[in-house]
Amino acid sequence: MSYNDAFLLKKLNERISQHALRKLHTHNYSIDFCSNDYLGIVKNKLIKIDSELNHGSRGSRLLAGNDITTQNVEKKLAQFHNAEAALIFNSGYDANVGLLSCVPQKGDTILYDYLCHASIRDGIRLSFATAYSFEHNNIDDLQKKLEKSTGTIFIVTETVFSMDGDIAPLNTIVDLAKKYNAHVIVDEAHAIGVIGNNGEGLAQHLNIHHQIFARIYTYGKACGVHGALIVGSTTLINYCTNFSRSFIYSTALPPSNVAAIAASYSIFPFLKNERENIHKLIKYFQQQKISYTTIPSNTPIQAIIIPNNTKVKEIAHKLQSNDIDARAIVYPTVPKGTERLRIILHSYNSFQEIDKLFEILNK
Repeated sequence: MSYNDAFLLKKLNERISQHALRKLHTHNYSIDFCSNDYLGIVKNKLIKIDSELNHGSRGSRLLAGNDITTQNVEKKLAQFHNAEAALIFNSGYDANVGLLSCVPQKGDTILYDYLCHASIRDGIRLSFATAYSFEHNNIDDLQKKLEKSTGTIFIVTETVFSMDGDIAPLNTIVDLAKKYNAHVIVDEAHAIGVIGNNGEGLAQHLNIHHQIFARIYTYGKACGVHGALIVGSTTLINYCTNFSRSFIYSTALPPSNVAAIAASYSIFPFLKNERENIHKLIKYFQQQKISYTTIPSNTPIQAIIIPNNTKVKEIAHKLQSNDIDARAIVYPTVPKGTERLRIILHSYNSFQEIDKLFEILNK
């Protein structure tokens, strides 16, 4: 006899009626326009670590889960990112939730870009601060909200946005933050490995990292491993160690995982040819003709807007039937009317694969 959990069906049926029900799939398509493995670190199995390392850590970092190797890796990562200190988290989600839920306090104000990732929004919801979104990459709207903000003010943005692939006007945001004595927090998840001569991310590439309160780096994209990092001042890292609940109450990443992070940093800064190839593919992609609207982007994330959940899923299925891994991003993940194919370009893609993509889309 099955458990009576029919109360869950109401919201599941809502998703079904919206043609937005999510399901897990296992496919192995020949052409990858879906994964976040921008540099091919996972595809080409570039990460090599000592197989004797433990795959369990036995506890949280504040109890049995800490070791000198992890602390040494954090010091090296802080040096790479030109920061005083760094703290490894189990995932980008944990890092964003952990930081934003504990730093802003009651009476403070958080201003965040409307298109910020769900992990940022969830962290904000868990804080006691007052929060307002500002229109995507809209400096005028941000300034209007800064003028009305109270307490300690935080401005939160991604450097590369995960669904549109566009880049935040970070120089202007930092200048505005200085004017209003606000603190900038940036999520570099889709910039690390891709932006900058060594893949260091946007803040360092623009040489304004020292003017930013906190930076979050997520390793499940171009870096090809698991985990995340917060970098900032020693005071910030000490604060997160004491008050970030997702850090304090999570079992630590095992030594094998930390070694994989360190190994990635010995690889991705030197994949200059791969980054150059991505930019060639971006230029070639944008030269193609298509009847659908596209969002201008100079990053590997290219969005083809196909409004309507059913329609975009049909076209994604058509591509998949031709051995192309391209996925539909539907409402409510993106705002209604902006449903899209999210096309990811990788260093290992080819002009011929892009030709095939557009040939099918234009039929």
